[in-house]
Amino acid sequence: MTFWRSLFVAASLLAAPISLAHAQTPQTVKAKNVVLVHGAWADGSSWSEVIPILQAAGLNVTAVQNPLSSLADSVEATKRALAEQDGPTVLVAHSWGGTVISQVGTDPKVTGLVYVAARAPDANEDFVALSKQFPTGPARAGIVERDGYTKLSEDAFLKYFANGVKPEQAKELYAVQWPTAASIFAGRTTEAAWHSKPSWYAVSKNDYTINPDFERFLAKRMNATTVELDAGHLSLVSHPKEVANLILDAAGYPRS
Repeated sequence: MTFWRSLFVAASLLAAPISLAHAQTPQTVKAKNVVLVHGAWADGSSWSEVIPILQAAGLNVTAVQNPLSSLADSVEATKRALAEQDGPTVLVAHSWGGTVISQVGTDPKVTGLVYVAARAPDANEDFVALSKQFPTGPARAGIVERDGYTKLSEDAFLKYFANGVKPEQAKELYAVQWPTAASIFAGRTTEAAWHSKPSWYAVSKNDYTINPDFERFLAKRMNATTVELDAGHLSLVSHPKEVANLILDAAGYPRS
């Protein structure tokens, strides 16, 4: 190729539109709302330490009063709360509530999922069988069943479910624990929203209800952005700032 031809080819390439393929880094969609779903043996007040932090950041916050009577009932309660939201929403769950948001989270309003020491089943998965691959936490030895509903004994609740929570606060939470249908733990979802929605996970390193290694397995399986907290199962009570900051990350807001 002559010098002048080479010069012409180079000039032509410079003049042509350049198309570059970039690997796109997923961007967090800024949310307006947060819907919080509590787990078994709890009620909406378990989020009371986290809610003011999120509200102070400018988010609209709704805590679902999860009926815990069946998976279907809990899903419907969360769907009703989600239907009331105007715009992008982050769904957050603690413990068994992770089953609920895994089902409901496919809703187009949902921009992200946050799991706090929570279950995260795959669609139609036998989650009970999966959990048996990990040691059972001592809290479960305190389950007391009556007429198809379960509660935790006071000893198990205070020692193992609410470990790391101030004793007086733990006793208040014990007093308001909501009866939980024994049947819900075997309930299977038909969806697993974490396959298609960005996910965040807070592992409780001192959890005596759900094995921490099981939590790590679930977080890794869903490729979640993960933090580990020096907390028991109720990290949302004992470490509200850290939990709130993870939710703020998912909502695209600055940390508190």
